[in-house]
Amino acid sequence: MIVHFILNNQPVSRDLPPDRRLIDVLREDFLLTGAKESCGEGECGACTILLDGRAVHACLVLAGQLEGHEVLTIEGLAQNDELDIIQNAFVEHVAIQCGFCTPGMIMSTKGLLLQNPSPTDEEIRVALSGNICRCSGYVQIIAAVRDAAKKLREVARA
Repeated sequence: MIVHFILNNQPVSRDLPPDRRLIDVLREDFLLTGAKESCGEGECGACTILLDGRAVHACLVLAGQLEGHEVLTIEGLAQNDELDIIQNAFVEHVAIQCGFCTPGMIMSTKGLLLQNPSPTDEEIRVALSGNICRCSGYVQIIAAVRDAAKKLREVARA
């Protein structure tokens, strides 16, 4: 079936089997490898992307579900060769260890901050609970999310 959707702010069309997973479409058809496959069951969060502004696991989304929707991957966050505020916060707070979970953490953060620009630490923990990081104690990650939220609020006020 021909599927039309927006990928990283660009309209795209592809002939895809309706039961093909989005993670495979992104990585194999569009060569967008930021979303990682790890568990393949929606448990680890390594493949998190935004679907219509909400964080979802790309391993659980089927191509037939994409028609008319908007997909944002980690590759679509940076604009004009400038990292997004969230990406910068993760760098500044050394919230990146091996980097495998980082794209999913950042996309979950983006989804959270789109819905809730002033999250509490508990709300941050809940929003990131679908993402597993085996390298950190999450302290730096939560600090990065808190800082990104503050900076995004400041930009919105300016």
